[in-house]
Amino acid sequence: MNILGLNAYHADVSAVLVRNGQLVAAVEEERFRRIKHVAGFPAEAIRVCLEMGGVSADEIDHFAVSRDPRAHLWRKAWFALRRRPGLDMVRRRLKNQGQVGGLPGTIAERLDLKESDVKQRLHWVEHHPAHLASSFFLSPFEDAAVCAIDGFGDFVSTSLAQGRGNRLEILRRVFFPHSLGELYLAVTQFLGFPNYGDEFKVMGLAPYGNPDFVPQLRSLVNLKDDGGFELDLSYFQHWSRGDSMTFEGGRPNIGPVYSPRLEELLGPARRPDDDLETRHEAIAASLQVVFEEAAFHVLRGLHQATGAERLCLAGGCAMNSVANGKIREKTPFREVYVQPAAADNGTALGAAYWVWNQVLGRDRGFRMNHALWGPAFDDGQIGEALDKLDSERKRFSLQRIHDQKQLCRRTARALTEGQVVGWFQGRMEWGARALGNRSILADPRRRDMREIINTKIKFRERFRPFAPAVLEERLDDYFEGAVVDPFMIQVYPVRPDKREVIPAVTHVDGSGRLQTVGRADNPVFWQLIREFEELTGVPVLLNTSFNENEPIVHRFHEALDCFLRTDMDLLVAGSFILEKRQEASSVDSRREPRAKSGSESETEQTVRPGAKPSKP
Repeated sequence: MNILGLNAYHADVSAVLVRNGQLVAAVEEERFRRIKHVAGFPAEAIRVCLEMGGVSADEIDHFAVSRDPRAHLWRKAWFALRRRPGLDMVRRRLKNQGQVGGLPGTIAERLDLKESDVKQRLHWVEHHPAHLASSFFLSPFEDAAVCAIDGFGDFVSTSLAQGRGNRLEILRRVFFPHSLGELYLAVTQFLGFPNYGDEFKVMGLAPYGNPDFVPQLRSLVNLKDDGGFELDLSYFQHWSRGDSMTFEGGRPNIGPVYSPRLEELLGPARRPDDDLETRHEAIAASLQVVFEEAAFHVLRGLHQATGAERLCLAGGCAMNSVANGKIREKTPFREVYVQPAAADNGTALGAAYWVWNQVLGRDRGFRMNHALWGPAFDDGQIGEALDKLDSERKRFSLQRIHDQKQLCRRTARALTEGQVVGWFQGRMEWGARALGNRSILADPRRRDMREIINTKIKFRERFRPFAPAVLEERLDDYFEGAVVDPFMIQVYPVRPDKREVIPAVTHVDGSGRLQTVGRADNPVFWQLIREFEELTGVPVLLNTSFNENEPIVHRFHEALDCFLRTDMDLLVAGSFILEKRQEASSVDSRREPRAKSGSESETEQTVRPGAKPSKP
C-alpha cells in the first residue's frame, strides 16, 4: 500500500511516500524551486517521491493532505461575528481556502489522474493532528505525551495529546488568536527580521544580550491554569488586520503582526538595515526567556494531564533548539523526541502516518532514527557533470579516491590545515538541518573559523553560530547533560574544559547545538570525524548547511556553483575531491593553526554581532 503525504498551499511545502508503513522518501519543494520555505503546490517533491519509490500515480492508494478546510468552522464563524476582522484578512483567508479546497483537481491535473479517483483516495488531515502524528508515530515510544506548538494551522496554535500504540487522543487545544508562535514572530519582526522563518536568527542573537526586558514581555502573555495561556491582544494585530500568508512566486510573506503598542512598551522597532544595538540583544534574550517560561508551562500542564515521562514534540516552535535542550531540566519529562522536520514541512509526514495508523488502524513498525530520506547522486552522475564543464574546470584540480577511509583521511587532513570543505555525499537530508550529507565542514578548534565562514562563505550576520557534529560515543566527553540527538535540534552546555578546545562551535554562552553522529546511521560522515579525531584528538567537526543565502544544495551542480562563488577550499562529492586553485587567497591566514588562548581573537573583540558582512 502506497500513501503520498502532502503539505500544500502553505510555507515549507513538501511530500513524502510511505509504503506498507515504511518511509520511502521525504523531500521539500524548496530544494528544487531554490526558494527558501517555498509555498504553493509541491509538484517537484511529488515527482521525486514517486521516482524514488518506483511507483506511478495510479499506484497511490491514499493521498493524505495536512489541511482540513472543514475544521473548526463554528469557531471561525463565531470569531468573525465577535471580532469582525478586516475585509483584507477575510479575502486572503478565503483565497487560501479555495486553493486548498481545489487540491483534488490540482493533484489530478498534475498527476494525469481523474479528479473523481483522487477524491475517493484523498484524506483531509487537520494541521495539528498531522504535527502530532509526525512526532509520535515515528518515535521510539509506545506511549508518550505529545505536544504541537506553532503559529497557527486550521485555527489551532497548540495541541496536547496522549499517544498509545497506534492511536493519538487529543486532550486540549489553544485556538486562534492566541499563539506562542505568534508571540515569537511579533518580536522577531519588531527586531528587524521580517522574512518568513527568521525566528531562528533571534534565537541565535539571544545569548549576546542580558534579559532586561523580561517584565515587559511577560505582559504580552498570560499563563493560565492547566498549561493554558492567552495573549494580550492589544500588542498584536494578526487577529484584526490579519497575518494571512501571501506567496507570490512561491516566496512566503507575512505582514507585521505586532501593534503600535509594542513600540510604546519596548521603544522604536529596529529597521532591517539598522545596526543591532545592546537594546536589541537584550530584547532577544528576554523573548527567549519568556517563550521558554510559557512553553514549559504548557508542557508541565501536559505532564499533569498524562503522567507520562516521555514527550514527543512538533510544530514550528519545536525548532527552538535552545528550549528543547532544557526540557528535561525544566519539566518532569525524562525523554524527548523531535523529528528533524518538526515545522510545517513535517506535516506531510504526519498526514501520511495519521492515515496509516489512526485511520487505517495499522500497527506501527517504523522509527525515524536518521534524516537521510531525499535523493542521492552517485559517482557516475557526478563524473558526467564534471565532464561537461568548460571554463570552470580550470578553477580547480581534481582527484578521485575510491577507498572510503582514504577519502575521509585526505579530507580530515585538509580540515586540520584550516581548509573549509563542501561535503556532498549520499541521500539528501529531510528537514532544515544539514546533517553530514549536504554540509560545509571546518575545524572547530580555530577561534576565527566562525567569522570566516559567516563573512566569506555564508555572507550572513556574524553572530550566527555553527553546530558541533560529535561522534556519538564521545558525547559525554564534550557536553553536559546531553543525550543522543542525530537531528541537531537540541542545545546543551559544552563542558567548561572543552570550550577552548572547540571555540568555533561554542556559542557565546558556552552552549552548542549538537549533532551526534552514529556509525550505523551515517557511516561515511562518522568515518570522517573519526579520521579527524585520529589526527587531532578532537572527535568534533564544525557543521553548517551547504548553501549561501539559499536553500541547502540538492544537485551536484548547485554544490559546485556554491563552491566556486565562495571561499570554500575543497569540494568532496562522492569519491571526487575538487581543490580550488588560488595564488593569493583571502583565506591564506587559515593555513596555520592559531595557538590556543583563553582570550578572544582581536576580530571577535572588536566586531559587534550587528556588524553587517560584505562580500569581498
